[in-house]
Amino acid sequence: MQSFPNFTAFKEAMPISFDPTPWLEITQDMVDNFAKATLDFQWIHTDPERAKKESPFGGPIAHGFLSVSLLSGMLEDLIEVKSMKMGVNYGLNKVRFPQALPVGSQVRLNAEVGKLEPYGENGAKITWNCSVEIQGKDKPACVAEFITLMFE
Repeated sequence: MQSFPNFTAFKEAMPISFDPTPWLEITQDMVDNFAKATLDFQWIHTDPERAKKESPFGGPIAHGFLSVSLLSGMLEDLIEVKSMKMGVNYGLNKVRFPQALPVGSQVRLNAEVGKLEPYGENGAKITWNCSVEIQGKDKPACVAEFITLMFE
């Protein structure tokens, strides 16, 4: 994790190279809870036995939007701005799911800052270029241009 005292120091350090986040296992419990939260109970996600028999993926896969939802938390493993009081998701410019994400896989985030700009009197708008890598796979589970707001 890289730490900065405030937004000014963060901006002055650009461009920044981040190491990937630690690996995170995608469990069936995570997928089932995501299905409950989003009301998306498609069997390729929530029925492991059927998915093993009928899915072209050979087993259950995580929802694509689950991998997007992990971005906020995984970014917290990359950077700390000590003066930050809060952060919120602002949106996404682009999202793609190049590779299905099998349950039981390990994922990690590779990210870089695409743009950092002021937002209001005490905020920063950050555009992140994100890739959710799957251990042992050539293609990522998710690539996204993700925008966050941070406030001091």
